[in-house]
Formats: sequence, structure tokens, C-alpha cells
Amino acid sequence: MNSKTPNSPVTFRLNGREAAVMAAPGERLSVTLRERLEARDVKVGCDAGDCGACTVLLDGRPVCACLMPTQRVAGHAVDTLAGLVRTDPLAQTLTQTFQDHGAAQCGICTPGMMVAAVALLRDTPRPQAAEVQDALGGVLCRCTGYRKILDAVLAAGHPPAPLTGSGAVGSAIRRLDGAAKVTGTEVFGDDVAPPGTLELRVIRSPHPRARFQFGDLAQYARAAGLEAVLTADDIGGTNCFGVIPDFADQPVFAETETRFQGEAIAAVIATPDRMRQFDPVDFPVTWTVLDPVMTVEAAQDATAPQLHANRPGNLLCGGLVQCGDADAALARADVTVTGQFSTSFVEHAYIEPEAGYAVPEGDRIAVYACTQAPVMDLDGLEHILGIDRRRIRIVPTAVGGGFGSKLDLSVQPYLALGVLKTGKPVRMAYSRHESMQSTTKRHPAEISITIGATRDGKICGLQFAGDFNTGAYASWGPTVATRVPIHASGPYLVRDYRAQSRAIHTHSPPSGAFRGFGVPQAAAALEPLLDDLATKLGLDPLEFRISNALQAGEPTVCGQVFSQGVGITACLTALRPAWAAAKADCASFNAGQGAHGFLRRGVGVAAGWYGCGNTSLPNPSTIKAGIRANGQIVLHQGAVDIGQGSSTVITQIFAQALGVSVDQVVLVGADTDLTPDAGKTSASRQTFVSGNAARRTGLALRQQILAQLNAADTARIVPGPTGLSVIDAAQTHALDLTRQPPNGEGYVLQAMETYDPPTQPPDENGQGAPYAQFGYAAHLAMVEVDLALGTVRALGFTAAHDVGQAINPLLVEGQVQGGIAQGLGMTLMEEFVPGRTANLHDYLIPTIGDMPPVDTLIIEEPDAHGPFGAKGLGEHVLIPTAPALLNAIHHATGLRMTRLPVTPSRLHAAIKAHADA
Repeated sequence: MNSKTPNSPVTFRLNGREAAVMAAPGERLSVTLRERLEARDVKVGCDAGDCGACTVLLDGRPVCACLMPTQRVAGHAVDTLAGLVRTDPLAQTLTQTFQDHGAAQCGICTPGMMVAAVALLRDTPRPQAAEVQDALGGVLCRCTGYRKILDAVLAAGHPPAPLTGSGAVGSAIRRLDGAAKVTGTEVFGDDVAPPGTLELRVIRSPHPRARFQFGDLAQYARAAGLEAVLTADDIGGTNCFGVIPDFADQPVFAETETRFQGEAIAAVIATPDRMRQFDPVDFPVTWTVLDPVMTVEAAQDATAPQLHANRPGNLLCGGLVQCGDADAALARADVTVTGQFSTSFVEHAYIEPEAGYAVPEGDRIAVYACTQAPVMDLDGLEHILGIDRRRIRIVPTAVGGGFGSKLDLSVQPYLALGVLKTGKPVRMAYSRHESMQSTTKRHPAEISITIGATRDGKICGLQFAGDFNTGAYASWGPTVATRVPIHASGPYLVRDYRAQSRAIHTHSPPSGAFRGFGVPQAAAALEPLLDDLATKLGLDPLEFRISNALQAGEPTVCGQVFSQGVGITACLTALRPAWAAAKADCASFNAGQGAHGFLRRGVGVAAGWYGCGNTSLPNPSTIKAGIRANGQIVLHQGAVDIGQGSSTVITQIFAQALGVSVDQVVLVGADTDLTPDAGKTSASRQTFVSGNAARRTGLALRQQILAQLNAADTARIVPGPTGLSVIDAAQTHALDLTRQPPNGEGYVLQAMETYDPPTQPPDENGQGAPYAQFGYAAHLAMVEVDLALGTVRALGFTAAHDVGQAINPLLVEGQVQGGIAQGLGMTLMEEFVPGRTANLHDYLIPTIGDMPPVDTLIIEEPDAHGPFGAKGLGEHVLIPTAPALLNAIHHATGLRMTRLPVTPSRLHAAIKAHADA
């Protein structure tokens, strides 16, 4: 693999210039580029050639830098995205089309995508869609759903006029952070630390359950040339963390026994050279393997080991919502259906593994990390480190995908403890295996559900019971347990209802937040049974849903009544044209071409709803803004943008309220030293909650400006190069801000406002007002099934989403497409098996070739509480996707699949069993 020695420099051309480096034998080109040549536009997502994020051009051809030994490029030319965008017209065009189409969301895969696209366009200036899919098939994306990327590459052959606008609410503008993503200058968690920084590596349990003992760690550290070894003994505060304080139960380092494979027991810190030689097999620890319980059923056995002494029966918690009398309603129903459904662990599979950097700043510690919740990180570190929170600073880097898992602490405690132990800067980045092995997953679910209806097609009773495998520790298990019973009815009027849920501990990785907090699993059980109920009644599945859809003024199963903004009927009725066309298409195909082969087509519909924000709990966001003496407007917003576009949307809302254009606002992003707490990026809350805080802040600052000149509310604010002017009744008044003394932050005018959604805690039956708003969705999915192979190919989606007010329609489309891609993966291929699938070649996620066209229908039923009527969106998309696909598979095959994912082997077995029967 390597014929050169470290004493022989490797010389090659990098981005058109000569480079000579001393690379270790067999060193990956990705390491050389990033750490020796500081080409950190090259991203590393897997080190196995699975994700393609590290794609570079070698003599003009795309290769994975993580698979290429540096010695192999001697005498050759290597080009990265940063070099291409400086000199290559094709790359420069792509930087524009990627922004205009919203093709870069989190941005971690963008360098690989764009480099691969440049290679394609050089050979094929005007490619067809299939050619783009082939060329980019080796680069994975978890955010966009690929369709925006496909559009951007196709547009590069004939670029349209750039997307421009003032950013007024309702207008599609580019992401404000988009330029950095498409030029390779965006800084992610592993891009912050300078080369040569001490590196930290965690020692993890190879067993799901085991006791352990350390050998002589001090002697080992000296012999191995380590800077330090960390264990639980180094924790100055509490060796415990969790996202919900009352349920916090996870140790930073296990002390005597581990509860899941991949749990941390220690960490080592060393120089980069030493760390390259480190082998965790040599770490002095002795294991005593114990029998684990890995399933909910096993964990509830009377003889099962108890993971936590204060949780008998391995029960973490439960949830309940009931209204009316479900038993009586089902007894009088004319038709009932019953089903049992099961889902698997699902891995978030963001392309950026967890990474960060910590540095001492005087007597303080600054932690730079990819996180969705900087203030929650601060809260956690305060307790773990046992130091005053004023000595801790959290600076979120760009986040290369999160989807819920980066709400939990990962690298942050280890980095901070490393700084305290060594007094020096420390960095770390999880390997792909480590990330998938040790971080949270979507909860597997075992669901039983019964629904009844009367002959006139009205739902008259529903019972739901769901057990969720919450893994070894609580994480977001309590949130899933409480959220699911609220949502398990779907967006329908159900007056007689009982839904129970339980979160059960096992010796599996902790299950946490993942786009929907358990609601997608519940919808995957409910919506197929609604199809079965409609069939029994002889009704069209779509019309059956429309006739039962919740209306404004009608109570939810929690007794909550919304006077406006209930958009589910509008979503469902918007599907009627596509539903009629798809049914006709399937009938024609199956009677014609399909009748003579093994292919069958089917179409399915499903609906969903999702409450935005925390469930029945305080959920505030605070936003701050100020104006400097020169008229510069600065917005401090701490809502972490993980690719969904919150930085852009919140700025649009603020600018609209203030009365200026977006490009007249300077944005200061999340930093616990600089921005107030805008809350965590989860539960589709940022547009709604932080957006409301931004609107209030903009209005408050506007009133201060107008009051300076006694101007009317209708006056127009005009920022200029040296100050502000106000146009009132056709008269222009200059506002001299230089006369006013600046405050400690340099602002002559400043506003800071908070918004907390109005909710009410539930009673013992779950009755109350858990959310101030719901968003609504209805999806249609069309599939083609190969009866001989058991494979399912998605042919297209139509997705109707009620967003209240689309602040930025381009970003709405991106969220819809990305959520559908994740729902597609959950339904057809994604199944995390602890100990077996901790990589991106055994664990499959959709590629660009798997994702079909999506027709997004934006429905706007204004919400009473949302900023300008807007609702959240991120979680909602994934909820109806899986059941729409399940219903389409049923339509194509006649088989009701009740276990996710519907892999080819499972579907083939069901087809064979059906044929044999």
C-alpha cells in the first residue's frame, strides 16, 4: 500500500500548487489534506468510502480521499472544493445553483456532492437526471432528500437568474449561511482545532452488559506515552447527565458495570503522533461478561436483571390519554379492525460524526462542538464539572445533521474534562463506528391498536397500547412516552379513546429524540388500519379520512379546541387530484404491463399531525437585537441551525417585524457568551417559538426607533451607510444615533424579548392543552413492487403540508423532501442492530437513486399563535411517509406488512407465504 517512508516527502499538486508533505506510511489522503495541509473543506464522515463526503478529484476523476493512501498521489494533481471554486467556472456556477435551489442544508455532504458534480459536468455539460444520479450515487446526504441537489446540478448546464429578494415573510430567498456551505468554508465540529492539538479517545465497552476492573492506569499512561487517562474519578461534579433533569441517569464514565455495548468507561489523551499508534486493545481493563436483556419482552420477565434499582420491572415511565369510553364505543361499533405492528431501532446517520474542541480561556473553558442545544450543554457541564457555570462557554459549530441525537451530550464532557486534566486544548471526533455504536436511536416500538367505526363511516372508538424500547438510559424516553398517546389518534375526531404507552429499559443503546419523538411509529400503526377500516366499510380511503378529519372548533383527544389553524382537511382534499390520477395509473399498469410480469404498482395515502414544542412544559425562547451608532442592525439569535434553515427564517421574521430587508441585518449566531437562550433545536419549535421571540424583538426595536422621532406606526425605516432614516408621511427624518451613549455591548438601542407558548399541564387522563399549535400533513406515495424479488421502488410522492404561513417556501420544500427521504429509509431499509450494523455499508440509508420526485403542496391555515401565522414543520414530514408507503405496498400486493422496515427478504417471505396459502 505504501513504498515510501516518513522520511521521504510526498509531492503532488494541490489545487494547482505544489505541495510536499511528510506522510506516515499508509496515511489516508483525507488525513493529509485536513491535518497537514489544512484543506478542511474535505469532510470525513466514515473513513470507509461509504458516504463520499471526502470526495476529491485525482487527475480530474472523483475518488474518496479516505480510501486513498497519500503516497499514491505522488506526482498527481488533487483538487478539493475550495480550490475548484477559486478557479473552475463549473464549480463557481454550482455555488450559485446550489444556493438558488436550496441544495445545501446542513452542508456537510456539499463538498463531496459538488466535487462529484464538477467531474460530471466536465464530461457531460448538459446531463440528464439519470446521469446525475449515477455520478452522485456514491455521496450520501441525510438532509435534503437529494432532489434539490439533482435540480441544482441539472440547472448548472443552463443556469437561470439568481434567486433574489428582500426576504419578506413569504418570499423564497437563499439561506443566509449558504455561501459558506458551497465554498467549503463552513466550520464543523472537527474543523475548529488547529493541527497538533492534543487528541482524546474514549474507551468503550465491547459488551452489552459487563463488570470491569482497571489495571494500573498511571503505569500504563507512562509506558504508552499518554498525556492523561480519564475515568469517573476525574469528575469533579456529578457523574450523571440527561436531557430531562428528573430522569437524568447516564454516567459520563461507567464506574463498575456497563449497560450497553459502546458505553464509555475511560478516555485517553495524547499527541496526534502518539494517538496514531494507540491501540485500545492494550488498555488495562478486565471484563466479566454478564447476560443482557435486549428486548422489551425479555426486560419485563420476572427474572430479568434490573438496569436501574429505582425502576422496577425496567419501566422508565408511561403515558396515558383517555376521553369518553373506548370500550363501550368499540362494543357498539359496526366494524372494527385490530393490528399489531413493530418497528426497529433507526440510526440518525447524519454525515457528520460528533466532534469538537475545547480550550482553556483564563480560568474558563470554551467548548466548540456540534450541538442542537448549547444552553442544555451548559447546564449539563455545570453539574458534571462541578464548577460555576460562568466559567463555561459553549460555542456551537456548524452542525452536519442532527435530527434529535445531537440534543444529548456526546463529546462535550470528555473535552471539558480533558482541558481540566491537562490545562491544554483538546480535540476529539467520533469514528463512524463509535458514533453509531454509542449515540441515541429511534425507539423500537411494539404497538397494538383497535379502531371501530359506524356504518356511516365515522370513527367511534380507538384503543392504543405501545411499548417502546428506551435502551439503557432515559434520554428522551419520557418525552416519547408522553407525546405518543396524544398523537396516536391521528388528526381525526375521536371522542372515545384510550392510549397508553410505556418506555422500557434494555441493554441497548439509549433511544432518544429522532424527528417525531415516537409519533412516526404510532402513525405507521394507525394509518394502515384506517385503510383496512375503509375497505370493510366499502369507502375510499382518502374520502374516509376527509370525513373524519378534525375541524376547527372540535376537541382533540386531550380535550383541546382550536378555533383556527386546523389544516388537515385542506391537506387531505389537496391530494384528491393526485389520488385519482395515481389510482388510474396503477390500475392501467397492473392490467397491462404488470399483468404479464412480476411488477405491480400501488398507491397509498396517510395523514399526520404534530404538536410544536415541549409537551405541557415551559418552552421559552429569547432573542436580542441592537443598533450601533452607525446604524448597523445586529440580531443575536441562539437557535442552532442544523440545516433546517432557522437562521434564515428567524432573520426573515425579525426583519419583517422591524421593517427592514434581511440583507440589512447582521446575524450573530449561537454562543452562550453572546446570545440569549433560544432553546433547543427540536420538536419543530424554532420557527414557532424563537420566531415569535424574534418578531417581538423586531417590533420592540421598531417602536424605540419610531419613538425617537415621534413617527407613526406606518413609518418606514431606512438603514443607510452611516445611520438610520425614517420616512413618515412622505417626509424623511434622519436619526442621529451618535448622540446616544452606547451600552456595554456597543448598542445605542437594544431590545430583548421572550416568547413561551401557552400550554396547560394534563390531568390524570391526559386532558389539557399540551401544545399551543399543531402542524398537519397528508402524503400520497406511489410504489412499484417486484413480486419475484420482494423489492419496493418508490415512484413518487405528493405531500401536502399546512405550515400556517410559509416564511420561506424554498426551505419548506427542502424540509419536505428531506423528511420524506428519512421516512422512505425507515420504511424500506433502515434497521439498526446493536453490535452488527454500526457502519454505513451494513446500515443502509437512501441514496440519490432511491429518492423519487416529490410534489410539495404548501397549505397555509394561519395559526393563532405563530409568528405571522407560521407553524413548525421539521418533524411533521416524516410522520405520514411510512404509513403512506405501507398502504401503497398493500394496494400493490394485497399484503398488510406490519413490521418495519419492509426489507426485500421480509416482503418476499410474505409474498411466498401468501402464495403458498
